[in-house]
Amino acid sequence: MIFDYIYNAFSKFNFGDVFDILFLFLLFYYLLLLIKGTKSYQVAVGIILIGVFAIIASLLKLTAFSYILNNFFTYLIFAIIVLFQDELRKILAEIGSKLRTKYDLTAKTEIIDEIVNTIVALSLSKIGALIAIERDIDVKNYVNKPVKVDAEVSKDLLLTIFTPNSPLHDGAVIISKNRVALARCFFPLPPLLELSPKGTRHLAAVGITQQTDCVVLVVSEETGKISLAINGELIRGLDREGVKNRLLHYKI
Repeated sequence: MIFDYIYNAFSKFNFGDVFDILFLFLLFYYLLLLIKGTKSYQVAVGIILIGVFAIIASLLKLTAFSYILNNFFTYLIFAIIVLFQDELRKILAEIGSKLRTKYDLTAKTEIIDEIVNTIVALSLSKIGALIAIERDIDVKNYVNKPVKVDAEVSKDLLLTIFTPNSPLHDGAVIISKNRVALARCFFPLPPLLELSPKGTRHLAAVGITQQTDCVVLVVSEETGKISLAINGELIRGLDREGVKNRLLHYKI
């Protein structure tokens, strides 16, 4: 009976159905890649497993089980909006960013040079620092009690902010719309299961890049090594050229 049902379903397939399934697969695959390593990943896997059980229950004609699962899926769309609101916002922002056609490379290069020079100077002096460069998603919604700066991006300003024992030394600096927008920002840390021997700055960089599409530069206070975080991933041991090339690549 089950095989007859499967055969009848596949016998009605056409090219439109193939493309429909392919696009749906790519959508779910992209979503899973985007939320991999975040607290929402396990929830998404659980929803997929429930969907598989629903299909099996329907094929086996398990009436009671199918009834419960079907009622669950009635409210699934609302659950997805609530549980994955950050990820959905991130997806839409990335789609929007891919539609942008203009990128002022000259102006951006000047700002990138100021940031890179700052990071290298901090690295040589082994001064801990955390700089988040905003892209499409507003990072300011994810920080607690920041100090407003609103100044041009410059090496002198950033070095002054991160000078040890200065009032703004702790926390991160947020660069938004080509300006130093906020200082002394504290970011959400990643879920407990992702905690590791990384320092607090590195964990904060991973946490904020899981929630937004920003690029975060980290200087270790212990070793002076430079790291870059994006999409919840941490790239360690970068030099001047490595940092600059990645910032240009991500079009900050």
